[in-house]
Amino acid sequence: MTPHILIVDDDLSIRDAMHEFIEISGYEASVASSAEEALDVLNGEVVEVVITDILLPGMDGLALTDRIKRDHDIDVIVMTGYSTEYSYEEAISKGASDFVFKPVRFEELLLRLKRVLNERRLNQERIQMLEKLKKLSITDGLTQLFNSRHFYSQLKGEIERFNRYGHTLSLLLLDIDNFKDFNDTYGHLEGDKILVRLGRIIKSCLRKMDTAYRYGGEEFTIILPGTHGEEARTVAERLRTAVATEDFTDGKDSDLKITISIGVTQYRQEEEISTFVQRADQAMYQSKQAGRNQVSCLFDNPAG
Repeated sequence: MTPHILIVDDDLSIRDAMHEFIEISGYEASVASSAEEALDVLNGEVVEVVITDILLPGMDGLALTDRIKRDHDIDVIVMTGYSTEYSYEEAISKGASDFVFKPVRFEELLLRLKRVLNERRLNQERIQMLEKLKKLSITDGLTQLFNSRHFYSQLKGEIERFNRYGHTLSLLLLDIDNFKDFNDTYGHLEGDKILVRLGRIIKSCLRKMDTAYRYGGEEFTIILPGTHGEEARTVAERLRTAVATEDFTDGKDSDLKITISIGVTQYRQEEEISTFVQRADQAMYQSKQAGRNQVSCLFDNPAG
């Protein structure tokens, strides 16, 4: 995509000459004769770099730079005459990416523009890489759900919000029934496919505010903010039914059925994280003991 450059100068001859030069150099260009006009352009168009004079009618170029850096992800090159009282340090302190003196030598301006655009591209690539690395660090590579490390971090944050604002908070812990037998029969590659499918089903059953995690092996957990126990039970039943009715055969044994056992619990004031999670685990164990493919709830004391 060709970078879009906005030129801001109240001198028509300078503005037009720069506009022509920028376009000849292979970029898209727009012009504005004042800071106010420039801000209107930025609200309606995607611009990568603004080249602005400091001396403008109304709002000056430094104030414009300050506004741009506050409200937009756009680089700014500031122009000024040799005799003005403005300094390089002032421009940079407002967030400008570079500073050039008038009368502007177009070849120099082009070199500075290319440098700013290159640094902008490198910075965007760095941000994207860091975001990707962050996502990888908190995501289970197989199911694309969050991982257990992120689970404890998020649960801690939700508990802090509970203690501060009194919002309800519930937790589901679920396990695939007889998954070891499935792996022994069909192999771990087929087992991985089941985990991937289950991850998709879990995502499809949740609201935007809910988050799901691969807790370990064939165990998954789901944090339900703003949800009391009975509502969480409804979510768990919906999820259990969705898994039980899903066709996992893929041309294999037509009698193959995948089911899950789920434990449901609700957070209590000032409760330790470990106690909260343990109670969900105990509820899930009750579902196993009751014959699997069940939802069990523990809302009162951890002993049941």
